[in-house]
Amino acid sequence: MKLFILKNNLKAGLQIVERIANRSINLPILENVLMSTEKNFLLLSTTDLEMAIRCWLLAKIETEGKVILPAKFLSQFINSLELEKISLKEDENFVIIENKNFSSKIKKGKIDDFPLFPSFNEKTFLQINTVPFIEGLKQVVELASSSQTKPEISGIFFNLAPDFIKLVATDSFRLAEKTLFFEKQEKQEVSFIVPQRTVRELINIFSDKKGKMIIYLSKNQVVFEFLVEEITQPRIQVFSRLIEGDYPNYQEIIPKKYSTQITVPRLPFLNLIKTAGLFCGKVNEIKFKINPRQKKIELFSQSPELGENKSFFTADIKGEGVEVSFNWRFLIEGLSNIKSREVSFELNKEEGPAILKPAEDQSYFYIVMPVKAT
Repeated sequence: MKLFILKNNLKAGLQIVERIANRSINLPILENVLMSTEKNFLLLSTTDLEMAIRCWLLAKIETEGKVILPAKFLSQFINSLELEKISLKEDENFVIIENKNFSSKIKKGKIDDFPLFPSFNEKTFLQINTVPFIEGLKQVVELASSSQTKPEISGIFFNLAPDFIKLVATDSFRLAEKTLFFEKQEKQEVSFIVPQRTVRELINIFSDKKGKMIIYLSKNQVVFEFLVEEITQPRIQVFSRLIEGDYPNYQEIIPKKYSTQITVPRLPFLNLIKTAGLFCGKVNEIKFKINPRQKKIELFSQSPELGENKSFFTADIKGEGVEVSFNWRFLIEGLSNIKSREVSFELNKEEGPAILKPAEDQSYFYIVMPVKAT
């Protein structure tokens, strides 16, 4: 192998793939990155057997080949170089990285020990714009459960239809659903569960990228492929295993009606809850007293160690008066996931599930359960 590549391109590619190249006592080979040539691209590949990442980088290829090198060490080394371009060539036991002012040798690993990448069916896929897809994932990802006894809710539920995709997550105390619409595609409706860790990596890798995301699905894995319009070659692929099991029928818990509806400016409401939360101590409980006749909301919080806080807020209120308590941290998370100027807060008496959603957007909602007042 011999090639020339821009240092910043190699640096960016290594920063993507090294994220899953972790030290393993049983399989130290997984600490490495597989570097191989494809036409005029350098392909970087890493895996931890649960996930795998491939990244294609433009390069001037003089001699084809493939090597494996320690991923994090190589990333740190390339990052330390103050160069525009570097050359990379292979000899019997080392990879030599050099320019006219220096030469460094990095010991190669045994390429035969590196795991093979899984194949996937390119016929089953869906295409979507990357930016709204990643923004939608951000709105649900942190709600997935950390429970080991219910693995099916430890991931993000994907429901793919010909003209929309639903992203859902829950931890049994709250639930969020985001619907993304797109031009109709000739595909059958399918559902699957992606591990939360995979979704977090998708957000980390693609948050600053604009292009197309193609989702390929097979029996036990999903592949997310990133493309930019001016280049037909894939730029990044993320492989992930799927979580087995059936996702709960969450549609059953979505309230079909409400007893009280509050419409408020989002940011002032968010800040009011943050202030009340400071007085909650370890309990995390905020008490709401809703008065439709006076169009007024009263918030009360207290703790023996800190004292108490009472605040008032005017709002557009429809329906019944109610006194109800919520975990303030759950409300903060729901309000932070909504970006609209106004929010609708729909309550179902003292014990029914409540819904937070943008006042003029039906594509997202956040369900939170009340807590028993202390």
